Amino acid sequence: MSANANYQINPITDGFPLYELKETSTNSSFTICPERGGIVISCRLHGEELFYLDRDTFLNPQANIRGGNPVLFPITGQLVNGEYEWNGQTYKMRNHGVARTSAWEVVDTSTEDSASITLALHSNAETLAAYPFEFELRFTYRLKDGVLSIDQQYRNLSSQDMPMVAGFHPYFATESKNLTYGTDATRMLDDNDKLEKPFDGYLQLEGMVESAALLDASKPEITFPIAQGRTVRLAYSEQFRYVVLWSVEGKSFVCVEPWTALNEALNKKKELLMITPGEKLELTLTIALEQ
Repeated sequence: MSANANYQINPITDGFPLYELKETSTNSSFTICPERGGIVISCRLHGEELFYLDRDTFLNPQANIRGGNPVLFPITGQLVNGEYEWNGQTYKMRNHGVARTSAWEVVDTSTEDSASITLALHSNAETLAAYPFEFELRFTYRLKDGVLSIDQQYRNLSSQDMPMVAGFHPYFATESKNLTYGTDATRMLDDNDKLEKPFDGYLQLEGMVESAALLDASKPEITFPIAQGRTVRLAYSEQFRYVVLWSVEGKSFVCVEPWTALNEALNKKKELLMITPGEKLELTLTIALEQ
């Protein structure tokens, strides 16, 4: 089978314009919606759908999408009172930043040796009101050998250093919320009582309202089981220092979220990624499904 025959990109419409990218040889595909924050709403690897999606929130342009893989930039988590201070000025920003609520544009597609699509987001009047930096984000989503990779570029187009946090918020479909994670992390921050606790790999998210953040992993990857005896493996750049675990009672998902910093980073001025004028930061995330 030639490479071109193996890979397909199909424009479709389901409430919004979508792109479905397929790899026939591995029975894998993903579906992305540029208009709704550049979000991947479906990730099917080796015939199994990995993502949970609440379609009502996806189809409602005023709602935050509950599901898929939202892009978090330039913050992850929340700000106290939805505000932060920078250079003596106070700005308001919604949870998880401006990228997930912005329309991205498609700048490239390819079926040469993989199925790939590149989306870009540029700063605009709306983002500048919340985040006073000119920027360009350019993400390439690539499906190859049954693995979804997200190669990210964060470029500073401002004349001053640009502080940022990067992250993703993938919702993985799973019946059990009580899982054992493959990670070398030994400590976690429990946001339910704000206490740091030992972590032995097992976490019972059932009954937890707030999230827990794994604090001290040195290996930039994490695994966890899903249905039918299969395992999801996330691998990511070393700048993603934390993995946040979260779910909602009565909903069949677990969020496993790589973040470069935790809540309030812009206010605390800690663990920020600083990009000098004209420069770019490159990060990656891969999602794989294993037997």
